[in-house]
Amino acid sequence: MTRIRFGTFLAPHHPVGEHPALQFQRDLGLAEHLDKLGFDEFWCGEHHSSGWEMIASPELFLAVAAERTKRIRLGTGVVSLPYHHPFNVAQRIVQLDHMTLGRVIFGTGPGALPSDARTFGIDYMLLRDRQDEAIGILKRLFAGERISHKGDWFQLNDAQLQILPYQEDLPMAAASSLSPSGMQLAGKYGMGVLSIASTSQEGLQALPTQWSFAEEAAKKHDQKVDRRNWRVVMAWHLAESKKQAEQEAVDGLQHWHNEYNVRVLGRPGSVHVADKWELLARVTGIGNAVGTSVIGTPDEWSRRSAPFRRSPAASASCWVSHTTGPTMKRHCAHGTCLPVT
Repeated sequence: MTRIRFGTFLAPHHPVGEHPALQFQRDLGLAEHLDKLGFDEFWCGEHHSSGWEMIASPELFLAVAAERTKRIRLGTGVVSLPYHHPFNVAQRIVQLDHMTLGRVIFGTGPGALPSDARTFGIDYMLLRDRQDEAIGILKRLFAGERISHKGDWFQLNDAQLQILPYQEDLPMAAASSLSPSGMQLAGKYGMGVLSIASTSQEGLQALPTQWSFAEEAAKKHDQKVDRRNWRVVMAWHLAESKKQAEQEAVDGLQHWHNEYNVRVLGRPGSVHVADKWELLARVTGIGNAVGTSVIGTPDEWSRRSAPFRRSPAASASCWVSHTTGPTMKRHCAHGTCLPVT
């Protein structure tokens, strides 16, 4: 049986009002802590407008994290490609790969927040096509090609990287949600996948179908995809007892849901929940509720995740991310798993 690997997917989510310097230091401390505990990977994302997700450059953050850690792999989760010239992205990722001695995983996405696209003056409907175009160029640059290219939003003139990646085959992953586009991009370019919608019941149920999109696209473009490179976001907070886990998570969970999901994002279907224990029941599936999060003990997580790990989307790696703040303690946010055959 394949060992389940563990890591963290950190957006990050930090309540507005905390000192940013303290937030950065706490996140770096988490990377150090997970490295010492033997976690396998640490991911952080790129955002520009919500106030909560305050890392604008995952490459900068991971460069510092690399100096504080020894073995944990470091992933961009993700670089929003439509907001950058692809040649600049390629140079930063290659430099980071050398500075970390080959610990980089290059995660890409179109940009998750419509407010980010508006900030840059980019039509939100163009983001996926621009991600596709950029990935095609990046793959060629990483392979050492010299490229001339003129598109609608960037141009390259006889461009070639000065140095190639430290890793012979730089691992890449595409972010995927409920739509098939992320999976199709992964298949088209033979990349890994970071499924970020599986914290919902709909997302979990869609996983087997989602993977078929990647396989079909890979076959169409003469590529190969491997379930061992498929990371699936899950959510949990674990403690010595279920009561302890619930008490640690319930206040932060309510603040995160009402302030971030409802007020800041306006996530479709999300409504303000006044009773924190009712919300806890909803997200964990207590009673008649349907939830995908585990807030309890490691044994409970093992039981709850067993059906998923035995499914066609069986997991080889599972992840956890923490959203921290003065009122949030260490409540769970997002994690990921890597399905394999």
